[in-house]
Amino acid sequence: MDMPALPDSVSDAMAQASPQAMAEYRRKLREWEEAQAPFNAYWNSIAEKRRGRNAKRRAGQKITLDDYVLTHPPVYTGPRKPVDPSAPDRPRKTIPMVPDLIQAAAEHFQFAPQRPASEIEFKRAYAQVAAAAGLTREQAVRVYSFETGGNGNYDMQSGYRGPGTRPISTAIGYNQLLTTNSVELFAEQGDAILRALQEKAATLSGAARKAMDSKIAVTRKMVAFAQSVPDTWAEHEKLANTEKGWALHAMVLDIDVGPHLQTHKLLTSVHFARAKGHARPLTAAELEMMNLTGDGTGLDMVTMPQAMREQVPTSNFFQRGGYERNPVASRHNTVAKLLAVTDERMEVNGRKPGAQELAAAF
Repeated sequence: MDMPALPDSVSDAMAQASPQAMAEYRRKLREWEEAQAPFNAYWNSIAEKRRGRNAKRRAGQKITLDDYVLTHPPVYTGPRKPVDPSAPDRPRKTIPMVPDLIQAAAEHFQFAPQRPASEIEFKRAYAQVAAAAGLTREQAVRVYSFETGGNGNYDMQSGYRGPGTRPISTAIGYNQLLTTNSVELFAEQGDAILRALQEKAATLSGAARKAMDSKIAVTRKMVAFAQSVPDTWAEHEKLANTEKGWALHAMVLDIDVGPHLQTHKLLTSVHFARAKGHARPLTAAELEMMNLTGDGTGLDMVTMPQAMREQVPTSNFFQRGGYERNPVASRHNTVAKLLAVTDERMEVNGRKPGAQELAAAF
């Protein structure tokens, strides 16, 4: 049977990799795999314990210390993973920046987000929406202080610090929403956002009313797009990785829609905790844990008694890659320490001008 020809990039790479180079690569790969064995065993036990806790929760059973891995991850000192000399070079995934998001909105929805005239205008809009929805000033301001360092703007993108720098993720705004967050919020909270826009439209007239009606029509199309797939993170992530998904993320910058997206990101965590029977109001640090790790994982930490917080390693709440990329979680390596350092950073950053300005907006 005739076999299809390999792409030029693959055949060229294989031709350039000598038998000696491939033999050396396989030797180094075996060494790397052997060095990885204890780490794979540790993180497999983390995943197994997590599955066990989830099963016990579904059955209404009490979670105990035995349901967590109580040792910290081993420190890796082995070799780096070798590079396969026969593998073709793959271009690095491009992280869209604010101009890319705005361009996507223009191309796919013929719409430009309405940017605020000033930073304080956006802060006031956010404070008004957040307070009306039931978020406290302390929750909103302290999460902002932690996520942005206390001075972040409404269009702040993670890692981007001006010309010559690149973002490290698509996280934008006061709560640092990712593209997938925006798609998920449109899918799950889109109807509530539309109602809020319609209520505002009822108070307007003339050109302002016409502009709002246009924004509502675009938002309705965005909601329909987000709801066109099953309501799962994986499906929303697929949409978020398209240019049309980027267009939804651009609405984080809009003076009317953006505050609702930011508010609902935190509010869904509050509602999730209540629905799971957690009646006590969440502290800002606890809310941040849910914002950082996801509602289910965050609630696992939030509902833990203080005595257990002192003993349970933070590694129980992360995948290996996320844990190793998060120096805060790995350095402050118990639940109690992580919550304490989160509170401390909120306190320090809350004294900065941006945080003080947001607090005054409430």
